[in-house]
Amino acid sequence: MEIGGNFRAFDISAAGMKLQKKKLDLISENIANSNTTKTSTGLPYKRKTLQIEQPNSLGRAIENMDAGGMMNITEPGHFPLTPGIKGNKSKYDEINMNVITDNTPGDKVYMPDHPDSNSEGYLEMPNINIVTEMVDMVAATRSYEANLTAFSASKQLAKDSLEI
Repeated sequence: MEIGGNFRAFDISAAGMKLQKKKLDLISENIANSNTTKTSTGLPYKRKTLQIEQPNSLGRAIENMDAGGMMNITEPGHFPLTPGIKGNKSKYDEINMNVITDNTPGDKVYMPDHPDSNSEGYLEMPNINIVTEMVDMVAATRSYEANLTAFSASKQLAKDSLEI
């Protein structure tokens, strides 16, 4: 649900938190499967990442800016006079989040006793680097916290505005 007027920051922060939660879910799935050498397809687990695409409606403001960062054109919707509920779905819910599987091969380890090793005794491990996953997890957690702080600040601003 899109809230108009000065409350649009709630939608923006909520969309950011939703995106970072999805990233954290994929990172935890990658870490949990870092030693899975055989999936239902018979291959080792492959790392999953998140590809994000913004819809055209969100990119319009950027397209309307000149090199100095000033708006070239003005639309009446930039500063609506009266805030209100505009519909059931926010335009920030339209952000496309696609899960991408990284098909690069993992390291080959010599383990002749492992049941998934090939005829030469080598076992292909998943293409997951725990250090990379942990760095991505810290970055996603910090981004989530930043969105939560922005949401809280917007909430406090709205509350203080009502007290005036």
